[in-house]
Amino acid sequence: MNVHLSIELDREADGRWIAEALELPGVMTYGATREEAISNTERLAIEVIADRIKNGEFPPSSLNVSFQVLSKQLAGD
Repeated sequence: MNVHLSIELDREADGRWIAEALELPGVMTYGATREEAISNTERLAIEVIADRIKNGEFPPSSLNVSFQVLSKQLAGD
């Protein structure tokens, strides 16, 4: 089973970054930097997927997860 997750980024007025995995409702995290927000969201997404495997919502074997950052704010903003 392949799971492809799209991460959307935005920057808050206070300078924090927020990243959201669009295909997993509720998987949204903040970070002081863009990279930290992406990393936090990837980590949370993996935890949510592991929980879904544990509860029988996803198959337990042959799982392939990939991430794609969608934001236009790719560097230095």
